This record gives sequence, C-alpha cells and structure tokens, in this order.
Amino acid sequence: MNLYKIFENLRNKRPLIQNITNYVTSNDCANIFFFFLASPVMTDDPKDSKDIAYISDGLTINIGTLNEKTIDSMISAGIVSNKLEHPIVLDPVGVGASSLRTQTVNRIIENLRVTVIRGNVSEIRFLANGSDRPNGVDSSDKNEICYENVELFKKLSSRLGTIIVATSTVDIITDGNKVCFCKNGSSYMEKCQLSSVISAFISSNDLTFDATVAAVCSYGICGEIAKSRMSKADGNSSYRNYIIDAMFNLTPEILEKEAKYEIR
Repeated sequence: MNLYKIFENLRNKRPLIQNITNYVTSNDCANIFFFFLASPVMTDDPKDSKDIAYISDGLTINIGTLNEKTIDSMISAGIVSNKLEHPIVLDPVGVGASSLRTQTVNRIIENLRVTVIRGNVSEIRFLANGSDRPNGVDSSDKNEICYENVELFKKLSSRLGTIIVATSTVDIITDGNKVCFCKNGSSYMEKCQLSSVISAFISSNDLTFDATVAAVCSYGICGEIAKSRMSKADGNSSYRNYIIDAMFNLTPEILEKEAKYEIR
C-alpha cells in the first residue's frame, strides 16, 4: 500500500468536500479540512445543498444533530453525488438511540450508494444485527470486542456494498473481503472529524479501500502527536488545538513512517 502516493494525491487535488454535519463539531471539521489540504463547504439547507453537491468532489453526512430539514438535505445532496459518482461518507451517530436516527440511516442506505460508513464499534454492530443498543458517540469497546466482530462487519460490508470503518482502540476497516486493523491513535481522541478526513482522502484517490486506510492512520498519527505534547496543565481544549496543529504539519513521510496497520 503506497501511503505516500495516496497523501500526495490528496495534496495535489485539494478536493472540495460538502459537509452536512452536526453543529457540535462543524467548526473543527472545517478547520481540519483547511489544514488537511482540502476545502470544506458546510451547508444543511435543502435549497442550498443540492446545488452545492454539483460543485463538490465528495459528501460527508453526519447525523449527530438531526432534524427534518437536514434529512432532506442529506438525501438531495446524496442523489446528486451518486449521479456524479462522487463518494459519500456516512457517520451514523447514535443510530439505534432513537427511532428518528435509525429511520434516517435506513432511508439513506436504501436511497443512496454510500461509499464508506464510519461509526464506533457499537454503532456498526447495531447496523449489522439491529439488536445491540449503541454505547453512544464515545464508545468504550475494548480491542477484543472489535476483533470478535470482524466477521459481522465483513458481512455488513458485503450486504450494503460499502466500506465499513469501525473505530475503537483498534480501528477496523473492511470491504467485505480484506480487513485492515489500524493501530494508530490515542485514548484522548473522539473521531467525529475522522469521517470528514476520510471524505478528503477517498475523493482524491481511485483505490478507495487504500485511501480509507491512509485516512484512518493519518488521523490516528495526529492523535498520537497531540497526546505527546500534553502537559499536566493541558486539557481537552489544548488537545483539540494540538491535533489540528499535527494535521497541519502532517507529511507523506510522517504518514509512511508512523502508520501502524495490519491487513488480513
């Protein structure tokens, strides 16, 4: 896997990514795009999102702060993205926690060709079997749980025809055949922004599985760098700034050297 080339493709293309995302992380996602060699468009109005989809290179859908207006925006922008064969990344935040969230995710999956679904382990497990209640945005699943569910995730990937990314202490990526275990990251990290990073990478590369692995490793490396800068006086606000700094300074050389992953 040529991580250097994948990162270079991102740097050369500088894709424009449409984000229909939650209000809590919207600012951080926009900043991460700027520093990660991509351009963000943050929009959630149905009258705007469809037109924006035509000029974008990819679409990120995050259902974190859901309302009826944004659901229509997600579907209309997704239809245009499918028409133009642009990738779509879905972050099913809290799916299973409410009927509206579950119905919305099902509607998106049924009406759109989603390229990548990125959720924590409990969210992905709910999508796979529909019975386990998700733990919430900040999953506490252990490595063993993630490993035990690999076959479940592979079947989900094959059934939906999408790449599955299940994030935990060890992140799992599968296309239904190959499985990658990404071992970069920090316990301080929350990974809502990762979905946007994946959008940037896969919008710039033809090898979607490889680009997804590169995105997950990149974000994890930046989390490690940010953690290494933490002092006793620092907290979550400092960590937020450190991870954005790390992403600003990330290079293909750092990615190739520091990426820790295993493909089976």
